[in-house]
Amino acid sequence: MVAALAESFRRDGYVVVPAAVDPVAVGEISAAMAALQRQLVAGSLDRRRYGGDVYTAAARGSAATHPHYILDVARLSPEVDAVFHDPDLVSLVEACLGMAPWEFGPEHGREFGVVFQDARPGDGTAYTRIGWHTDRQAYPTSDFHPSVAVTVHLDATSPANGFLRVLPGSHLGGTDGMPPGFEGVRGEVALYCEAGDVLVHHCDLWHAAARATEDPPGGVRRHLRGSWFGGRRPAVGEPIEAFNKNAAR
Repeated sequence: MVAALAESFRRDGYVVVPAAVDPVAVGEISAAMAALQRQLVAGSLDRRRYGGDVYTAAARGSAATHPHYILDVARLSPEVDAVFHDPDLVSLVEACLGMAPWEFGPEHGREFGVVFQDARPGDGTAYTRIGWHTDRQAYPTSDFHPSVAVTVHLDATSPANGFLRVLPGSHLGGTDGMPPGFEGVRGEVALYCEAGDVLVHHCDLWHAAARATEDPPGGVRRHLRGSWFGGRRPAVGEPIEAFNKNAAR
C-alpha cells in the first residue's frame, strides 16, 4: 500500500489517501478547532502566538471577527497531534521523501507547526483563494528542502467551497512559465477531496487554491496543514530566512 502511494507521489508530485481519518475523528477535530476559534476571538487564546495576522468578518454584515488561521494546533489539540503523528502517515511521508522526515519546532524559532485553515468568501474576507506557487518558493534560499506538505481535509471540497488546483508532474521541473496569479494552466487538474482524506504533496508541485462559489456555510473549506522536511536540519537557534509570501491572494 505505502509503496504504491509513494510511486504515485514520485510520478505526479502528490498523492491522496482516501478516508485516512475516520468520521468520528474528523468530527472531534472540527469541534476542537471551532472551540479554538472562539477562544481566539474571546482573547483567552494568545492571538499573537496562535492567531497569525489574518482575520475576517464572520458573516456578511456581521461585525464579529473570525480567524482564518490557527497556528501550531498539534500542540493545542491531542486529536490533531494523533493524526499528524500517526505511524502509518509518517511511514508514507518517509517513503515519499526517500529519507527520514523531521519537523520544525519552537527550538528553531518556527512556531507555525500544523496550521488550521478556514477559507471562505464574504465581506471582509482575507483568505478566499491562493494563486499559483510552489512551497519551496516560501523559503527559496534554504537548504532544508525537499519537503512535503500534509493536508487533512475536514470538509469535502468542490466548486461550492473551493478546491486545490495542481499540475501533475510539475515537481520534476522548475517554475518557468508559472502564472503570477490565478490563470488557467494547460494540464492542470481539479483535486477534489472528501472529509477525512489526506493529501501529501511535494514542495516543488505547482498548485493553487480556487475561490468558493457559494457564501457560507456552503462555501466554507476547512483543513489542517503541516510540513515534513528531508534536507539539512537547522541547528537550534540558527537564523531561518523570512517566509516569502509570494503567492497572489
